Order: sequence, then structure tokens, then C-alpha cells
Amino acid sequence: MKTLKYIFSTLLIIALVWSCEEDKFGETDFVNSITIPTNIAAGVNVVPDNSGLTLITPTGQGAVTYVIDFGDGSGSSEVLAPGEYAEHVYTEGTYEAIITATSLNGKSATGTQTVVVSFRAPENIVVTSEIDGANPFLVNVSATADYASSFLVYFDTSNPDEVGTPLSIDGTVSNEYAGVGDYTIKVVALSGGAETSELEQVVTISAPVIFPIDFEVFDTSAFTGFGGASAEVIDNPDTNGNASATVGKIEKGGPEVWAGNVITMSSPIDFSLKKAMKMNVWSPRPGGKLILKIENLDDASINIEKEATLDGSSSWEEVVFDLSDIDETQSYQKLVFFFDFGVVGAGGADWTFYVDDINQTIISSGATGLPGQWVMAPEGGALGVGPTAGSIEWWNCDDACVTSRACYYDDLYVFGEDGSFQNVLGAETWTEGWQGGADSCGALIAPHDGSNPATYTYDEGAGTVTLNGLGAFIGIPKAYNGGELTNPADAPDSITYNIEFLDDDTISINIDAGGAFWNYRLIRAGAVTTPLTGTWQLANEGGALGVGPAVGDVSWWNCDDACVTSRACYYDDLYVFGEDGSFQNVLGTDTWTEGWQGGGDSCAAPVAPHDGSIPATYTYDDAAGTFTLNGKGSYIGLPKAVNGAELTDPNAAPESVIYNIEFVDNNTINVNINVDGSGGTVFWQYKLVKI
Repeated sequence: MKTLKYIFSTLLIIALVWSCEEDKFGETDFVNSITIPTNIAAGVNVVPDNSGLTLITPTGQGAVTYVIDFGDGSGSSEVLAPGEYAEHVYTEGTYEAIITATSLNGKSATGTQTVVVSFRAPENIVVTSEIDGANPFLVNVSATADYASSFLVYFDTSNPDEVGTPLSIDGTVSNEYAGVGDYTIKVVALSGGAETSELEQVVTISAPVIFPIDFEVFDTSAFTGFGGASAEVIDNPDTNGNASATVGKIEKGGPEVWAGNVITMSSPIDFSLKKAMKMNVWSPRPGGKLILKIENLDDASINIEKEATLDGSSSWEEVVFDLSDIDETQSYQKLVFFFDFGVVGAGGADWTFYVDDINQTIISSGATGLPGQWVMAPEGGALGVGPTAGSIEWWNCDDACVTSRACYYDDLYVFGEDGSFQNVLGAETWTEGWQGGADSCGALIAPHDGSNPATYTYDEGAGTVTLNGLGAFIGIPKAYNGGELTNPADAPDSITYNIEFLDDDTISINIDAGGAFWNYRLIRAGAVTTPLTGTWQLANEGGALGVGPAVGDVSWWNCDDACVTSRACYYDDLYVFGEDGSFQNVLGTDTWTEGWQGGGDSCAAPVAPHDGSIPATYTYDDAAGTFTLNGKGSYIGLPKAVNGAELTDPNAAPESVIYNIEFVDNNTINVNINVDGSGGTVFWQYKLVKI
């Protein structure tokens, strides 16, 4: 470019000389008479974007070229012709630019131009602070602002000694907080100069103390000591037998013999299913004692206490506490530990203990094999989907999901000793849009409501279990062999799952739904051990339902073969006796209703409270030949027949009903109840078969 400008200047001189009168061609006096440039200055335009970009256009009289020294020590511009400008990036400040102007005859002069570069304060600051998905103590911060060159982030304004963390445009910075609480983050937007703007934002750090407690990401404020015992989270000092990175350290000192430690959970512990506690314990001495006390949050007198003898010997061991006798009507939220209760600790290595991997579990029933009641393990990752068997990388139900879908995680999958299978879902379960549901807890939707009879076959060698029966399923109803349902009406009559026993009480199940593997982890909720346990129906034959003056006599009235056909909606009703003592009327979408219920002596929707919606239990008395249903609206056979009466109003249903029972064989029972309240004998009688 400089070469072009010199050529331009040379041509200009030649043109001027050529234009002279012919008789004076070759004379150069007129060139020598050109004066030096004057009135040298410059136009200055600072681009208002805080970039420091400045456009400088030199001016002057008698000049054919210009060169600008920018005045900031960075050097000079290229040669500029009149009307051209130079671009330069300044930092904020005031500078004296020196313009050198050169005339046609090479005479030069200089002038100065003051350049003031002032940045405007950043505007429209937006701060984004997000809790890290893998670590609730870690916050990630990014920011944007108009006219900002960069940012400084202060993660806790209550700390006067904090040095701001630089944050670039489009960048992210992170901070891990030591504990839970509300922290004020301040973001200072820098203009590149003296002007700044700032914005504060409160971030709430909350790390719920939930099972399993592995101390990897843990709110240390929930772990405390008392009576002379300390509590601390440290790096695992012994990874032999326990590969965890961090563990809980307990050091027992004086003065109290009852010195101990407590972990306060974020919410009450649910003991409805898992009635045991397990943990890894490291003790320096063999034969020591560990007492685990489960307490109410506010009233220490509400508790259950269990003791274990430790192997010790400075190694990790798993300890299990059986809490099956816990009073579930109470609330418990504290785990209290006492090492060697009754002895004053002396601190030091001989009184240092470690705990880790604290979790709820179930007490082994002693049962083996598939028969029994199973539920989805109520913990994050027990339900999920991925590209291979065992993988849940595409989606899984995490801890928050488990809580929101409690109506689903109490669903039972009942495998009978006789090869029967039953989905026992209660009054509601998780329903999805493809079913006509709303991706929420809702009423059961046929055929995936457990209303159809089903069986199963277990092939231990092949590692498969096959369910035979329309709508029978494990895990989620939409996943079948080779696809996912989009309409309940397309449900197959049979589904085969892959199954693996992880231990006697835990099974892993998966199904390939066309390149997407749905994976489920189930735990045993009970074993089929009592004669009544299982799923029963009225025998689908004439005379199975009737009334008469004596047991075995249905001469007054009975449902004959034609009646059985007309009441098919009733003969498919299920009576489900759980090994855990639960009872459920599973009636499907309709059953037989009568006038006293507001029905029309016809098939219709079940009428509360005789609709199976109220939780119930049962007790079986083998010696007395009776069983009792506890739960308003629970019944066998006819809902109107109760002890000493026949109901005329559904609201008068008793809280408990006792039935007489006779086992014809393992899969057939005769049940009767006397409804004559005056001391006479009016027996409603039912023949049931196990399915």
C-alpha cells in the first residue's frame, strides 16, 4: 500500500510539471516554493462498544501524505493519503497522537491531536448460576452484559478476603461450597476500563441427607458428635475391603460413657418396605459393640435400638440391623451411633472408628427362587433405559423421580407357587400419555391393571421368565419384545424378559424393546408362605356363590351356570392375599353392583368403599379356621354380607370382617359368613380357586 502511495505522489509531481508552460518545462522553482504543511490536526472517532477501536483521520493544508504516531507506545500508522483514516485499538485513557504531514516537495511538519478513550459502564447484566447435576455443593456461573470485556465472580460476599475469579465472555467458572446454606454471589462486569457494573444473586446450596449415605457428597453439618465423640468426613484411610474415597470418622473420647454420634436425615425414614439398616464399619478392636438407635426428630423417647457385636481387627465389615419390629406409626429421622456404650473413650487410634455406605435394606426372608411378591427397588437407577442390557444412560428414574412416583414404586409383581402371576397395583399407579393418562399417578388403565388372569414360566437355564396373559407386565407396561406400545389395545398376550438373580432377594430384569433395553431391579417384598397367600377368584362354575341355612347348603339361592355367564364382570374379580399381610380387592373397570349400592343389579363401575381403594390387611388363624379382613370396604364374595348383617348402605361398611375358611386343597377354599344377627343361621358361601 505504501508503494502505491509513493507512485501516486510521483505521478502527481509529473503531472504538475507537465502542465507548466512549454517554454518553462524543466524549471523546478515552483516546486521549491511550496511551503510546509500547516493546520495539522485529525478527526477522532472512538467506536462506542468498549473495544477501544478508534478511527483517526488526519487533516492539514499543503499535505499530500500523513503518518500518525498513536501516542501509546505502539508505533505508527502506514502512510495515509488525504481523506484516509487509520484504525487503532486503545486501552482506556487520554493520548496525544502525533501527525506528521508531508508536502509535495517532501517538506514535513507535525501536529498533535488529543485522543480520549472512555469506556461506558456495562449494561443489562445477566447472571446464570446452576447447581451441578453430579454435585449439589458445586455451582457453575456464567454471565453476559452489553459493553462488558470480562467479569469477576465473587462466590460469597460475606467473605471480605475473597479474590474475584476471572470469568471470560462465553466462559464458565465453578465453586464448591463447604456446606449447605444461602450464599450471595456477586458478578462484576468489567468494561475494559475504569467503569464497571455489578449484580448480586443468591444461590441456595442444599444437599439432602438421603440413603445411601456414602459420604462422597455429604452435608457435614448433619453429622455431629456428643458427650465427647467427634464426627468428621475424611479420605478413606483403608481401601482394603472398601474402595470408597471418603468415609465418616468417629473418635470416642471422654468424659461420657454415652458419647456418640448422630446423622440427621433430611426427611423421615420410610420403613414400609425396607425394615433393616446395613452399613460398613471399621473398628480397631475385636468384640466391640455398636448400638444403632433410630430416633424421632424432636422426641428422643420415640426410638428403636439394636446392638451388634463387631469382628473388629482393624478391617471393614458389613453390619446389618433388623428393625422388623419398628413401630411404623411413629416418625424417625435420626441415626444415632454408640460405640462401646458404657465405657469412657480415651480417644486416639484405639478409639477411632469409621462408618460408610449406610443404607436401608430388607431382611432376607429365607425364600429362594421366583415365587413371592416383588417390588421395584425404591432407589435411583432401579428403573432405566439404555442401548444395552444393564445400561440406563438414556434415562433413569433418579431419587427425585422415585419420590414423585411413589404410587408406582409400591406396585407388586406376584409370582405364585402354582405358576400364577398377578400385577397388584393398588388404587393408582403411574400412567402415561400413550395409555390415555397424564404422565402422573392415576387410576389403573386396562389391560395393564392386573384384571386379566396370567401365568408365568421361569427358565432358569435360559435366564428368562415369560408372562402369559393380556396386560401382564414387569417394570413398565409399554415395553414388549421388539417394541414399545403406543396403544393399550395392542398389548401382547405374552412377554419374555431376561432375568438374573443378584442374590436371593434381588433380581435384575431387562427387555429389548427394539434396540432400547429397559432395565429393572426388583427386590423381594415377601415370600409365598401362608396357605392364603396368593391371588384367588370365585370358581367359574354354578353353585360357587350361594346362600342357605347351613354351611355347604345353598338351597335358598345360588348363582347357576346362566348366572355365572351373565355376571362375568364379577367372576373375574380378584382377591389378593399378600405374604406381608396385605389384602386387595382387584375388581377391574366393572363388577356386579346391586340396588343397595346405588347400582342396577348389573355390571357397572365398582362403588366405594367396596372398590379396593382403601388399604387393607388380613390375619389368618389356622387353628380357628378363620381369617379376618381389616380395612373398610374389603370383602370376599359379596360386599353386603358382613358378620351378623346384610348392608343396606355402602357407608355402613364395617372396618373389619371375619370369614370361616376350609381348604379343599392347596388351590381351592370354601369360605362362608353368617349374616343373621339374631343368632340364627344364614350363611353366604363362596368357593374360591387360586389362580
